Amino acid sequence: MLAIATLSVPASAQMNNGVMSPPANTRPPQLENVGIEQHLDAQVPPDLAFRDETGKTVKLGDYFARKPLILNLVYYNCTMLCGEALAGLSSAMRLVKFDVGNEFDVVTVSFDPRETPEMAAAKKKDYVGRYGRANAAAGWHFLTGQPESINALTKAVGFQYQYDAKSNQYAHATAIMVLTPQGRISRYFYGVDVPPKDLRMGLVEASQGKIGNAVDAVLLYCYHYNPETGKYGAIVINVLRLAAAATIVLLGGLILTLWRLDRSVARKTATKIPYAQ
Repeated sequence: MLAIATLSVPASAQMNNGVMSPPANTRPPQLENVGIEQHLDAQVPPDLAFRDETGKTVKLGDYFARKPLILNLVYYNCTMLCGEALAGLSSAMRLVKFDVGNEFDVVTVSFDPRETPEMAAAKKKDYVGRYGRANAAAGWHFLTGQPESINALTKAVGFQYQYDAKSNQYAHATAIMVLTPQGRISRYFYGVDVPPKDLRMGLVEASQGKIGNAVDAVLLYCYHYNPETGKYGAIVINVLRLAAAATIVLLGGLILTLWRLDRSVARKTATKIPYAQ
């Protein structure tokens, strides 16, 4: 049963009626309702109440309005996919120059209502330690909640899962959602290994230009997010336009340099000609 208790959604999976999951004919009955239904630009409800790793009651809106957010849904007693997902997220974030707690925050929420703040605290200690950067503990939050809050959140972000009583585990897909500072869903990234380049560009887009640099602006011009794969791909026409613009600039600079050189040579030649009496 453990083999079907969790479900990883690879980039090659199909988009079926807005749900990212393997094709229906390859899914066993225990996983027929498992997937990720994209709700791009949907508002994550700010009033949903949870408890953080210290046991304090918080609302999701407490984490909004400051910086972009990464939201991921796991359960802390998961023996397979959730640990891989958290480890993959931690690894990807280590390869991005932005720092958790400074340029962006992370909110990890358990969708198992039986789990406790003590379990969340243990997971936070583990994965913040793996991430290993200063101030990360202030920016990476591990939450637990009651069924009504969990159901409302998973419905809002399109996270579909089901409980398997025989194995006492949940069947679920895995993805992270990048939210704008206002709590709107900007991007979905699937699987346990998020490309750091995609993660960086997703955060830059979600920040609405508040983080990143000129190079990021160029990359976002040349690369387009594909919601069906959860990845960024090159836009050929924009790459060609940028290459053409760069060529024009280089040619213009070369012509200007040659013109100035020609004028300089002409001036030097004129000063060497003796004055005729």
